[in-house]
Amino acid sequence: MNDPAPLPRRPIRRLTPETVERIAAGEVVERPASVVKELLENSLDARATVVSVRLEEGGLDRVEVADDGEGIPAEELELAVERHATSKIAPDGPVERIVSLGFRGEALAAIASVSRLRLFSRPPDRDVAEGLSVVGGAVVGRFTVPRAPGTTVEVEDLFFNTPARRKFLRGSPAELVEVMRTVERAYLASPTVTFRVTSQDQEVANYPTTSELPDAATRVLGPEFLRGSFPVTGEIAGGRVFGVLGRPPLAAASSQSLYLAVNGRPVTSRPIQQAVRAAFSDSLPRARFPVGVLHLDLPPDRIDVNVHPTKREVRIARERELAESVRVLVRESLIASAAVLGPSAGPRAAATRAFEGAPPGVPFVTPTFPVEAPSRGPVAAAQRRLDAEESASVPEPSPPGARPRWRLLGCVQALYWVAESEDGIVLIDQHAASERMLYEALRQERPLARQTLVDPVTLRLTGVERSTLRAHEAEVARAGFEVEAFGPEDYRVRAVPTFRGRTVRAEAVAEMLDELAGGGRPTVPDGLLERTAATLACHAAIRAGDVVTAEELSRVLDSLADLSEAAMTCPHGRPIWLSLTRSRLDRWFLRSGA
Repeated sequence: MNDPAPLPRRPIRRLTPETVERIAAGEVVERPASVVKELLENSLDARATVVSVRLEEGGLDRVEVADDGEGIPAEELELAVERHATSKIAPDGPVERIVSLGFRGEALAAIASVSRLRLFSRPPDRDVAEGLSVVGGAVVGRFTVPRAPGTTVEVEDLFFNTPARRKFLRGSPAELVEVMRTVERAYLASPTVTFRVTSQDQEVANYPTTSELPDAATRVLGPEFLRGSFPVTGEIAGGRVFGVLGRPPLAAASSQSLYLAVNGRPVTSRPIQQAVRAAFSDSLPRARFPVGVLHLDLPPDRIDVNVHPTKREVRIARERELAESVRVLVRESLIASAAVLGPSAGPRAAATRAFEGAPPGVPFVTPTFPVEAPSRGPVAAAQRRLDAEESASVPEPSPPGARPRWRLLGCVQALYWVAESEDGIVLIDQHAASERMLYEALRQERPLARQTLVDPVTLRLTGVERSTLRAHEAEVARAGFEVEAFGPEDYRVRAVPTFRGRTVRAEAVAEMLDELAGGGRPTVPDGLLERTAATLACHAAIRAGDVVTAEELSRVLDSLADLSEAAMTCPHGRPIWLSLTRSRLDRWFLRSGA
């Protein structure tokens, strides 16, 4: 085999100014949502009280951000779209004490270099708005238009001159969801400003000004948040923290519903997020995350906002010390809120421990009917219910060569089923088993059956949930839900999925949409179809705390009979059942001969 010919040496050359501009733009402008983020920050720095965002095709065709801020004088418009020109800092600095949001001052120039941009603005002391048009970074014209005081920026054909960048963007519904998340982060960092979002000339979100952070959080996180939240406030490590967090029952399947702001700037900080989650360590399972909003007020010289081109991340001096202070404060606030509420039984404590159908006081273990299953590998087909006499009797020994039989004994806290096998005992997670069954059906694109509700359930969806519903209408319908608009923010659930006689809660729609907004279950490594199927299956499955009959569980096990042994987990990796052999039990209990 011949070695490939060596590549010829290429000399080092200077890039053209146009190429440099496009590379620099790529650091700031990744997608329509990053355009919106930069323009929102400029509006907030201009002391706007109302900011409107208009989109076409999720921002892929057009983004418009208009505000009622201070405006830009006509003589400064061209400087506004020039690189390294800004009103945020003096020409000679300093850059260590930044108090504005648009620190870098290059956002307009970066956006203009990869789009067709129109900028027009009117300061309060001018009669009309002056504007200019920019194509690919070059000013091509000026104009005058009537406008109330403030600024409007219109961005069309994003990445028209860098088609390789554009092809990596997602579809317009997905890009709309990202824009909605960006607006929500801005609103929760600056709730005294009104934000409106319009898509295809239809208003999709309206976040009104409020001086109460819990009210703003409820607008974004849903009406149940206000009832299930607790305040966090206190002095920490040279600064101050205030905010509102949801109690453990409101926990989410991802970390995207925990919003952080530092000195009014929405940011991402892994140490702070991990500290908040650590404060909930005794209250949340590993796969759930806290929700809510936390604001940190710190001295400006303690924050470096220049570590990330889009300013999403910040570097904080003595960050570990700060994170530990946040953890302690959140932990104390959580404990205090629980003390105020008083002891109460959780959903599992309220669930019956008796076998389904038995009156209160019936012992936990109640003999039922045998179910066929293999001693190892996938669960075999579940045997049909035997008659009452056989179900109450001791099962006959299995004939030679027959598969061993599981005898369902009962259910623990409406979640774990206990069965007797020929070799010991088996523990079955009813949610994991049901979830896997539905996942397999959805992954094969088999739509779930639906049941029309006699009384439709009305839900109030957040802005991101509404946008996600539009983006995933086909997936939601395939999952068996029928949802229709019933006002600006309210939706009616007219039908819900049903599978083998069990119907899904209408409220599962909102939970499902929250996960779909983040691309589906993050613990499923496969493609979007698999992640979406896992999300739908989780919320359509039998849940922890649902009281089910042995016959129903038998049908679930029956549907898993053909799965490979490698698939005997739920879609995000938890085992469906565990087996404890008689020999292991003997060793645990120190029985002779073990």
